[in-house]
Amino acid sequence: MAKLTPPDAKKHMPTTMLQAGIIFFLTITLFGAAWAQPLKEITFIPQWIPQSQFAGYYVAKNKGLYKKRGLNVKILQGGPDKPSSVLVEQGAAQFGSMFLSTAILKRSQGVPIVNLCQLVQQSSLMLVAKSDSGIRVPVDMHGKKVGLWGAEFQIQPRAFFKHYNITVNEVPQSTTVNLFLRGGVQVASAMWYNEYHTIINSGIDPDELTTFFFFDYGLNFPEDGIYCLEKTYLDDPATCKAFVAATLEGWRYALENPGEAVQIVMQKIYDAHLPSNRAHQRWMLDRMRDIMIQDGMMQKMGTLNKADFSFVVRQLKELGIITQTPGFESFYRDCTAP
Repeated sequence: MAKLTPPDAKKHMPTTMLQAGIIFFLTITLFGAAWAQPLKEITFIPQWIPQSQFAGYYVAKNKGLYKKRGLNVKILQGGPDKPSSVLVEQGAAQFGSMFLSTAILKRSQGVPIVNLCQLVQQSSLMLVAKSDSGIRVPVDMHGKKVGLWGAEFQIQPRAFFKHYNITVNEVPQSTTVNLFLRGGVQVASAMWYNEYHTIINSGIDPDELTTFFFFDYGLNFPEDGIYCLEKTYLDDPATCKAFVAATLEGWRYALENPGEAVQIVMQKIYDAHLPSNRAHQRWMLDRMRDIMIQDGMMQKMGTLNKADFSFVVRQLKELGIITQTPGFESFYRDCTAP
């Protein structure tokens, strides 16, 4: 015999089920709201204008890798008139990208900057002259006009000049090499992955250039790293580690997917109304791989080697650029570990 349902139960069943559904929905919504945490607002300043030198950061933001770790990252536009170390020191940005030598100098001057991650493992900074200028060896630069970027990028050139007892006529250099191409200076500052390629693309053959890579002259200083003030790290090490982890993931993705990464970089360049092209940005990204990846092992990316740190400190001290020697343990707060 079929089981009969009491009339009252039939009457109230839809209402009871609806009420249960509403209660379940409200419970999930309230618990979700209670557990959902707002994204941590942070600001990052690279040391130059948008380009593939910073592809990992742009990719991490574009692909939602920062948000995945609870961060809402605002990436400012850097450049020669916006020194990243100054903006970090002043609190205008919590995190910044800068050369190791710059950070060591700042630390020796009493600015409590700490390294969280060392991305670029070797120097790509150089000086470039046209062969027909007669500049073939370092001493030939004596008395010549040399284009130099701001203080952030002058440590190696000044060490180079001091080592060879050279006095040059310093000329401020902007984000382009136009002054060099037009003969306004005999020597230009250049990054291997950027300005050097621009000079070649202008129609000058490499054989028509004399290049002075600083790593060939005993000044192989590792370059781009991620920095913040010591207080920022001590107050919130979890956020520092999250920012580094997402950035490293962004860099790995960029290096494994260069076409997509260059597209993301180009959009940043377009938004900033800057001149460039995909071929140049792809060259830059490929060269960034060369100076970031050691022994072909991408998983080791981001480590600051103590020997490299000690070498730069020793060189800067011997050349009289710094007097105070920062300790490695207080300077390096490794945020690359999971």
